[in-house]
Amino acid sequence: METTSFTATALAGIPLIHSGDNLVALICQALEQNAIAPQDGDILVIASKIVSKSEGRYVNLGDVTPSQRALALAEQTGKDPRIVELVLQESRNVSRVARGVLVTEHRLGFVSANAGIDQSNVEYGEEQVLLLPLDPDQSARKLRSGLREVYNKDIGVVISDTHGRPFRLGNVGVAIGVAGLPALLDLRGQPDLFGRTMQISLLGYADLIASAAHLLSGEADEGRPVIHIRGLRVSSFEGRATDLYRPPEQDLYR
Repeated sequence: METTSFTATALAGIPLIHSGDNLVALICQALEQNAIAPQDGDILVIASKIVSKSEGRYVNLGDVTPSQRALALAEQTGKDPRIVELVLQESRNVSRVARGVLVTEHRLGFVSANAGIDQSNVEYGEEQVLLLPLDPDQSARKLRSGLREVYNKDIGVVISDTHGRPFRLGNVGVAIGVAGLPALLDLRGQPDLFGRTMQISLLGYADLIASAAHLLSGEADEGRPVIHIRGLRVSSFEGRATDLYRPPEQDLYR
């Protein structure tokens, strides 16, 4: 890695996204509106929420019947039992339970609060919630392929979400979908400043990109779900967000 600077631009002109919308076409329109001509090596960081919306990942809570387990966990956490039921459906295991807290291992492999189920910035009323994309890595590949068809350029795509962290306050952006760039950079075998060979250094590269973009996209009413990044010198590589998930046998926290 020889990068000493890069630019990040929040694209103006992305409208509210609805089920069935063509994200590639809308992103292309926004790039033109922002006078950005894509180049090889550019990266687009796209908020998972608009990917979920375009894929129709809405659920009406009125259609959800809580199981006995959901009812019990709702009693412990103080959460809506219908949302708890959806969390269970989207999860492999429950990791932590406390008042106001439900942390699970998501079916995609990461550990997060409430399985990423969200009501913020979701239209159609309080009874509507939004699930994460069904397969974010596949979604990223489709978006990358669509952008390549339009521009004939090698553009990386990161689908980002917001996660908390064990032992630290505050949310950060993370990558849950990756295409066209490495999710991990393996620095093992490289020398440090004093010639020592690094033994264990793995860089969560896609997470770093997602978190940098999050400084511009925000979480509230900013309305900036797509960030264009230029200047990061990383060769094209078909990484996946699943490369970032720590194997259970190495996990000391869940």
